[in-house]
Amino acid sequence: MMQTLPQTEEMISQLIATPSVSCVHADLDMSNRAVVDLIASWTESLGFETEIQAINEDKFNLIATTGKGDEGLVLSGHTDTVPCDETLWQTDPFRISKREDRLYGLGSCDMKSFLALALTASQSFDFRQLSKPLTIVATADEESTMCGAKLIADTGKKLGRYCVIGEPTDLRPIRQHKGVLSLSIRFNGQSGHASDPALGNSALEGMHEFITELLKYREGIQQQYRDPAFCIPTPTMNLGHIHGGDNSNRICGACELLIDIRYLPNMSIETLRTDIEEIAETVASRRLLSYVCQLLGEGLPAMDTSQASEIAEYLSHVTGKAASSVAFGTEAPYFNRMQTETIVIGPGSINQAHQPDEYLPIEQIKPSITLLKNLIHKFCM
Repeated sequence: MMQTLPQTEEMISQLIATPSVSCVHADLDMSNRAVVDLIASWTESLGFETEIQAINEDKFNLIATTGKGDEGLVLSGHTDTVPCDETLWQTDPFRISKREDRLYGLGSCDMKSFLALALTASQSFDFRQLSKPLTIVATADEESTMCGAKLIADTGKKLGRYCVIGEPTDLRPIRQHKGVLSLSIRFNGQSGHASDPALGNSALEGMHEFITELLKYREGIQQQYRDPAFCIPTPTMNLGHIHGGDNSNRICGACELLIDIRYLPNMSIETLRTDIEEIAETVASRRLLSYVCQLLGEGLPAMDTSQASEIAEYLSHVTGKAASSVAFGTEAPYFNRMQTETIVIGPGSINQAHQPDEYLPIEQIKPSITLLKNLIHKFCM
């Protein structure tokens, strides 16, 4: 039963024109309510039962469902974008611009456009004929805290048997990505006058010893864990920031290191954190220092959907591309946690995401809509 929606490009235009930046810095962070309300108006016009889920006073999810039965298909996208520097854009990032067979605008590929494409594909169906439910999900804060997907997973309610998240993959099916663990390790010693080492206990020298042990540990896990499905087949560990002391003539009383670990799906985030704490504890004990190991954020689980999953096999067949892996993170692990077999596939390239003059190739719009129609027919009819 055909329903009336704005044209696809008009929906994309309206979504881009509605700012919804998410950021860990409060002065840049915005509410996504206006975007959610806009999508809700469209899902309701098509006959979806639409729920707006409050996360806090500024952040909201949308869950729109139609069709009877259970274990259907979920089409999911996030409503937020990263911040941008408008001075680096050739055109207004909040106004869609069409040139060079591309649609330019903040969120054009990452990933507001996917929600418009999902709605366009949905309107082709008579919802009374669906044998399994079709659910469209629009989440909050994927670019910062992932609070939207986390809340959906924490409710424990399974939304469907299969899920497609429309992150930009150039329409290649993705079944794996690495997890992320970010930690702060701080050593506390005793400051004192630099003229006499006995007057203090250098936290900076303790950190030097810790880093030496940490690099040995990194080498060990890179030898132990390897997955050729990834472009970088081993886990990585980046020492991203260090700060200690305050002057050259004072023994360093405190020193902090921030590290980032990208780990493979067959690794345990809990084991990684425990191992690093044990290294810190050993060094601190040996050097009579105290230490604090703090998790930065909650960490991102790795994604690992079975290659034998029906939706992975189906998408590999219809695209002619084997389900593979990417280096960037998504909300997929939270849907997989609900026993929903999840694949990431969508138009646009991650190379354009988070960049000035972000764009969506117009030539990928129709193939994306066709692909989504095929998915709905396969898993809901």
